[in-house]
Amino acid sequence: MGRFARSWQMFTASWRVLRSRKELVVFPILSGAAGLLVAIIFLTPAVFTLDVDSRDGGASPATYVLLVAFYLVSAYVAIFFNTALISQAHIALMGGDPSVAGGLRTAGSMAGRLLPWALLSATVSMIIRAIEERLGFVGRIIGGMVGMAWHLVTYLVLPVMVLEGATTKPAVKRSVELFRGTWGENVLGNAGIGAVGFLLFLPSVLLVGLGIAAGGAVSLVLYGLAVLWFLVSVVVSSALSGIYQTALYHYAAERAVPREFAGTDLGNAFPQKRR
Repeated sequence: MGRFARSWQMFTASWRVLRSRKELVVFPILSGAAGLLVAIIFLTPAVFTLDVDSRDGGASPATYVLLVAFYLVSAYVAIFFNTALISQAHIALMGGDPSVAGGLRTAGSMAGRLLPWALLSATVSMIIRAIEERLGFVGRIIGGMVGMAWHLVTYLVLPVMVLEGATTKPAVKRSVELFRGTWGENVLGNAGIGAVGFLLFLPSVLLVGLGIAAGGAVSLVLYGLAVLWFLVSVVVSSALSGIYQTALYHYAAERAVPREFAGTDLGNAFPQKRR
C-alpha cells in the first residue's frame, strides 16, 4: 500500500470514530475558547506595558513577563484539553461510551502531573522560536528541523501519561522508545495524514478568493463563511489528530489494533524492525 493510501485509510478510520462519537469534538472547542480567554487575559495588558521610547520596538520587561506567562499558560491549556480528548478517544476506541465530563475529570485528576510537561514543551517552543528569530533564514531551517524532531520523538508523551500513568520524564523516555522501536522508518509516510488535514483548510482559501472577486456585501458573507469553515476545520482536525494519536499509541505499545481500526492497515505504519 502506498504512503498516501495508508494515511488516507487511517484518516478515514479516525473519521468514523469521530462521526460516531461526536462528543469528542467538544474538547478542541473548549480548548480554543480557553485559549482565546488566556490570550485576552495576558495580551491585553501586554499592550499597555509597551515602552514606545525603547530601542527594541517598545517591549518593556513587563511585556516579556506577560508574553512568557501567556506562552506557558497557553501550552498548559492545550495540553489539558488534549489530555481530556485522548482519555475519551481511548474509551471510544475500546468500544466504550466517552463523555465530555469524563474527559474533564481525567484531565483534572492529572492537573499537577501535566504542569511539568507543559513547562518543558513551552520552554522548547520558546527556544526554537528564539533561534528562528535571531538567526534569520538559517535559524528558520534549524528551528524547523529541531521542532520536527521534537514533535516526532514526543508524539506519544501524552498517551503514555494518560494511559500508563507516567510522569513527564518517564513519559518522554517511553515515547522515544516507542518511536525508535517501531515506526522511525515510516515517519515520512505517516506525514501524509497531515497533508489530508491540510485539504480541509482549502475551502476557506477558495471562499476568500471568491469574496475578493465578488466584492460588496457578498464578499462579507463569503469572508464570514471562510472564517466559519476555518474554525470548523481546526476543530475537526484537532479531534481527528487526538483519535489517531491514541490509536497509534495502542499499536506501538501493545501491538494491538483498536476495534475501530481493525479493518485498516494501521499495522503497516508500524513494521517491526528485523534484528
